[in-house]
Order: sequence, then C-alpha cells, then structure tokens
Amino acid sequence: MTAARQAPDDRANSGVTGQQTKRVPALDTLRAALVAWIIGGHALLGYSAVGGWAYDEVNEVTFAPAVELVLIGILGPSALFVLGTFFMIAGLFSPGPLARRGPAKFAWHRAVRLGVPFVLSLLALWPLSVWLAYHAAGRSVTFGWVLVGRERMLDSGALWFAEVLLVFSLAYASWRAVTGRQRPHGLVTGRQLLAVGIALALVTFVVRLWTQARATEVLDLHLWQWPQLAVMFWLGVTQSHTGLRERVPTRLYHGCGAVAAGVILALPVLAAVVGLGDVAAQADPFLGGWHWQAMLLASVEATLVVAGSMWLLGFAQRRFSGTGPMVAGAARGSFAAFVIQGPVLILLAVALRPLPLPAEVKGPLLAVVAIAACFGLGWLAVTRTPLGKLL
Repeated sequence: MTAARQAPDDRANSGVTGQQTKRVPALDTLRAALVAWIIGGHALLGYSAVGGWAYDEVNEVTFAPAVELVLIGILGPSALFVLGTFFMIAGLFSPGPLARRGPAKFAWHRAVRLGVPFVLSLLALWPLSVWLAYHAAGRSVTFGWVLVGRERMLDSGALWFAEVLLVFSLAYASWRAVTGRQRPHGLVTGRQLLAVGIALALVTFVVRLWTQARATEVLDLHLWQWPQLAVMFWLGVTQSHTGLRERVPTRLYHGCGAVAAGVILALPVLAAVVGLGDVAAQADPFLGGWHWQAMLLASVEATLVVAGSMWLLGFAQRRFSGTGPMVAGAARGSFAAFVIQGPVLILLAVALRPLPLPAEVKGPLLAVVAIAACFGLGWLAVTRTPLGKLL
C-alpha cells in the first residue's frame, strides 16, 4: 500500500525476474488509491444500519434504507475488488523477497512489518479509539470491556488485514522452506480463472455453513473471507514470474472487465427479483447456511473477486503509468495512512457528532476529511519520523 515504503506485502515494490528487481510504479499508485477507498468506505459504514465499522455501534444518525441500499450496491462489489487485488498484489511480490532473504528472514521481516502495527492496533490504538467513541455517545464503558466485552473480542479495526496477510505469508514461507524452489507456472488463462471462480464459490459456501459472512470471531479473523483472500494470494504467488504484474494480457483484461461489469449491472435486478429492499433486515439467509441465497452470494462474490481483481490490476497498469509529486507522496505514505485510519476516523466522527447534519452529509464529509488527514499524517510519519523504518 505504499511506494518507496510498501504496503503490507513488502517494503520495496519489487519483483524478481531471474535475480533482478523491478519497480512497478502503477501498482504503487493503485495501492494508494485502494487505501483511500478503504478509508472512505469505513467512513460511510460508520453511519450505516448494516454495520461493518465500530462507529456504527454508537452512531447518532444513520442513512435512510434506500440510500444504504445504493451504497451497498456500490461499496459491496468494489470491496471484493479491493481486498482481492490487495492479496493478489501481495502474492505477486512475495516470491522475490523470499528468494532474496530466504524463508526464515522473509518470515521475520513480515512478522515485524505486519505484526507490530497489528499488535499496537489490537492492544492500544483501536480499543482507545472505540472507548472514546462510546464515551462521546454518553455510554460509560471500561477499556477492558472494549478489549474483550464487545461482540468483536480483541478487535484490531482495519488491521485484521495485516493479521490475515501475516498468516498467509508465514504459511507461504513455511511451504517454501519445506519444498524448496518454486515450480514455474504459465500465464493464467480465462478458462483457468473460470475454474478458480467456480471452485471458490463452492468452497466459500461450505465455509459459511460453519461461520457466516460478517461473523465476529476472536481477533476478528474474517474466516468467512479466507477462501477468497487465500485464492487471490495464491494466484499472485503462482503468477509472480509470468509478467502479470507488469501487464495483464489485453484479451484477459477486457474479458474480466466484461464479466465484472455484467455481474454488477445484474445486481439491482437480482435484488428486485429476490425482494431485497432492506439489507439490514433481510440479510441473514444470504450470509450462510443451507440457503440458496447463501450460494447466490458466494457465487457473486467469487465472480467479482476473481474477475474484478484481475481487471483492476490491468486497469492500473494501463492508466496509472505516470506519477506527480502528490501521487508519489500519497503512495509513499499509504501504508501509514492505512494503519492510522482507525483513530483518525473515530476522532473526526466524534468531532462531527454535535453537528445537526444527516448521515447523508456527515458520511461523505467524514470520508473526504479523513482521507486527506490520513495521507497527510502518513506522509509525515514516513518522511519525518523514525517510523519510516517500519512503515
């Protein structure tokens, strides 16, 4: 998620072709854009009835159901693009650092790079922020209750992403330590992606028989999303030496874009057919269990996460080739922006709380201000403080 100082995948945006490293500036820019999207999305979710961000537990206003349905139609599909792309990029840039450092040093680097921010968020930054939000809402709670008494026990906020990526990275390092050199793979084809999507839909459905979508586990592991995230990480790893990170083939790019667009355009029709008008009240059968709605959601998600992520990667390669000082600065500070977004969003939401404004105004206002604040503070952190060595 950063440029000179990378996102959760590695400090330097470098891949390996033979023994040579190569920067891919377009992916630096893409990561910064995705971080901005995540911050903005969390700002809006704080005022939603369906939830998904801690401020929704104490929010003073919420979106009207019709507005929320539109937002879910926009944020839901794009969330799959974003998370899938992040994990695919992390996979694309994992074999190179592992080859240079070896499995043990690679694992240690990832443990520090991802684990330290995660633990700090888990035990201090995030619970303090949530505690402040509850007190601003007039609800007297203890710090200990915030840690272990909420439905999301030992919640780290947005840093669950780093937690899961660390698990995958350590698993990959262990696998390489046992198996040795990675076997080369050919460039993925459309048919192979179709097979991956079908298998992913089935596995996702089965996993959600056990843990429903949006379930709250200890450490907020998001186990219900692991099939999607693991597949995209694995896809990135297997494609790391095929040239995919530099250029998604035109035919594959257009094909994935058409599939993703078709599914997104079909979503309002599907919602009307199944009678989905109030997501917060009608979501349960879609989230898991032996329901056709759960299979439908798993299929839609699998299609979007595979096709959408591949299209987004290709889009960035074609559109984000140039960078100016502002874009470069945003890219450099984007991992720091990602790490600090939780406290920044909560503090700003608390500051906006007394204003007599509807959620339809507060949400977008919070999103714009938070994105600017997170990236500004993130850039200062990596360029003006010792934190730059970590972030």
